[in-house]
Amino acid sequence: MKKIGLALFTMMISLIIVFIVIQFMPGDPVDILAQEMVRTEALPYDLAYERAIAQLNYDPSEPIWERFIDYIVGIFTGNLGISMAYKKPVTEIVAGALPWTMLILSISLLFSFTIGILLGIYIAWKRKKTLNVVVTVYQSIFGSIPDYIVAYILVFIFAVSLGWLPSKGAYSSDVVVGFNAPFILDILQHAVLPVLAYFVTTVSTWIVAMKANALMVLGEDYITYAEVRGLPKRRILIHYLGRNAILPMVTSLAVSFGLMFGGSPLIENLFLYPGVGFYLSVAISRRDFPLMQGMFLVIIVMVVVSSLLAEFLYTILNPRLRGQ
Repeated sequence: MKKIGLALFTMMISLIIVFIVIQFMPGDPVDILAQEMVRTEALPYDLAYERAIAQLNYDPSEPIWERFIDYIVGIFTGNLGISMAYKKPVTEIVAGALPWTMLILSISLLFSFTIGILLGIYIAWKRKKTLNVVVTVYQSIFGSIPDYIVAYILVFIFAVSLGWLPSKGAYSSDVVVGFNAPFILDILQHAVLPVLAYFVTTVSTWIVAMKANALMVLGEDYITYAEVRGLPKRRILIHYLGRNAILPMVTSLAVSFGLMFGGSPLIENLFLYPGVGFYLSVAISRRDFPLMQGMFLVIIVMVVVSSLLAEFLYTILNPRLRGQ
């Protein structure tokens, strides 16, 4: 209960900070729209400003404390307001964007984690210098390159040069939307490049971390005792080395899933993938305050919940902490 209370307190403080930053960020959406009306419709600025307030349903002259109360009440009631850019409820946009982000993050994290764990423990067990050097070089290169740069390279190779994969969107406009094989295959085809961009930049981190954990476990007395007893190497590798070395990695997996939500805007914006990050980028560029607050709410909740889940998982999986 103490951890849950701390998580809720963290969410609330984060949401308050986000609200303050959004309210004081440069750029007034009403003024921007009014200036556009003056240019396109030749209206007087005062009239254009009043029409912009009515159209956006946002009044900058309203006291900030009233906006804050509406913001907090909206969070607890599920009413996050109406998007200025899309003229739709923010909750509806969030509900439509969240599954797409969950899809590409889940697939990419599952592949990078699984392959990273297997290669990491294999390198530690075999102690081959060649593999160790290859992983180190790979980590040095792709660990220092931002994922959106890797995404640009992947688009240029597989979408522009070879034409094998689509470069934008979640699915093609000419497929029948529904639970059918062509639609599902089309979704997976569009998800390949975003997933690959995440995978290329994260898999080496899992390999290095798992290798370090496995090497530490190999130095423990129970590994030596198991070898002296003459237990099969396969059993030592799986039951003694693998189980103990993977414990910290499981908790890192939960934390990484939450943190990847915060890094999704660049990737999703590049691929025009209609996830949380894409709509957050649109909201920032158009100064869509309700949509911005809604997307930041999703990111904050996912990061905090993932961290809390990681703590619970580690306590459950670690036999030494289970009794405590």
